[in-house]
Amino acid sequence: MFDFNLMTLVAGLPGLLLALVLHEYAHARVAVAMGDFTPRLTGRLTLNPIAHIDIIGLLMLLVAHFGWAKPVMVNPRNFKDMRKGNILVALAGPMANFVTAFLALFVMMLMLKFNYSMSIGVKTVLSMIVLYNINFGIFNLIPLPPLDGSKILLEFLPGKYAYKLLGLERYSFIILIVMMMTPILGGILIPLSRLILAIFEGILSVML
Repeated sequence: MFDFNLMTLVAGLPGLLLALVLHEYAHARVAVAMGDFTPRLTGRLTLNPIAHIDIIGLLMLLVAHFGWAKPVMVNPRNFKDMRKGNILVALAGPMANFVTAFLALFVMMLMLKFNYSMSIGVKTVLSMIVLYNINFGIFNLIPLPPLDGSKILLEFLPGKYAYKLLGLERYSFIILIVMMMTPILGGILIPLSRLILAIFEGILSVML
């Protein structure tokens, strides 16, 4: 999912942790707001990375260039509106990533506007926060179970198609490996990442 070397790994660690932790925390926060207290009872309503990091998922991120955090357990039957709750909880993670990327880009552009001299290290860290969060948000919106995009899509599909989509989950890991080993994943991430970055830069250029 991401291209790693030692320098980008060290500089990108804050962005990586922010992307993972804020993504899962947002799922938990919105689930509680919609009436399900399962995330609070299971200790997921926290910004503590230890509660969200999955060791295998983190190692896979380092080795295979894509990974995952611990999924937040929710009980949709507790939602005040099950359909709305499922959609909003699924959207919350990617949206948290996009907001984080936007804020990091805002800091960078603000520093440039006021001619604040950024060290290469600070600039790299902020750039990686932007990159990781945009990519992580896009990646999770892919409509493949158990990614967030599939949970959103399921709420709009007729029953038989929803059942077929759910059936793909057993093959998800293999599909993701194939996407990673071929140009498919890059063909999704790179154009969309550039588009979102261009939109953010356009908004901020008007604001600043």
